[in-house]
Amino acid sequence: MSHLAGKVALVTGGSRGIGAGIAKALAKHGASVAITYTKGAEAAAKVVKEIEGTGGKALAIQADSLDAAAVKASVAKTVEKFGRLDILVNNAGTAIPKPFEEATLEEIDLMFNLNVRAAMVATQAALKHMKEGGRVIMIGSCVGEKNMTPGLAAYGATKGAVKMFTQGLSREVGPRGITVNNVQPGPIDTDLNPAAGDWATPQVANTALKRYGTVDEVAALVAFVAGPGAAYITGANLTVDGGTNA
Repeated sequence: MSHLAGKVALVTGGSRGIGAGIAKALAKHGASVAITYTKGAEAAAKVVKEIEGTGGKALAIQADSLDAAAVKASVAKTVEKFGRLDILVNNAGTAIPKPFEEATLEEIDLMFNLNVRAAMVATQAALKHMKEGGRVIMIGSCVGEKNMTPGLAAYGATKGAVKMFTQGLSREVGPRGITVNNVQPGPIDTDLNPAAGDWATPQVANTALKRYGTVDEVAALVAFVAGPGAAYITGANLTVDGGTNA
């Protein structure tokens, strides 16, 4: 249960949903964890409190992922607090489901800037501190490989970009002993995509298991990819989607 002992992780967008679950899972396995949040200081503080309550170390950093300077500063603050950075989880992201013809340019820009640009900015800053054994983990989406849900064309394009960024970067940093992988959730029960929501029925129908996944199921895969057992896995796009892309 402590295969991440001595490691330091930064999880962007870690105050709620999948990000919060990942932060707590990494801490459970022994890592010191910093999380970023844009709004909702109380939610971020709650995640920190939960981690510290079980004997872990955590830090909440207010940083809008759309602000490149703030993203870079969050990496610096993590290193300043914990002395190093071993694991970066690019979790911050958003989806705006609607028919593509109805999408505004502002909505498209928001998805690309948050889902793609912010991940690149954070990764570039983090790599300056990572040593051999470092882990860069993207949180993509199963629709980045196969999109069967109407209304997610633009969102799927951003996650397709994340997929290719993962594969290309893995070859650049591989000689340094750093792995880069893309965890691709399918329909996961969160506040942003509730299992009882309007978009749930077609998503469940597309799965092989005929149910939504849980945050813990995504976090478990991330915790594995972050650990020594995944040292020979890189450039991979790992779906945790209940068979959506089967």
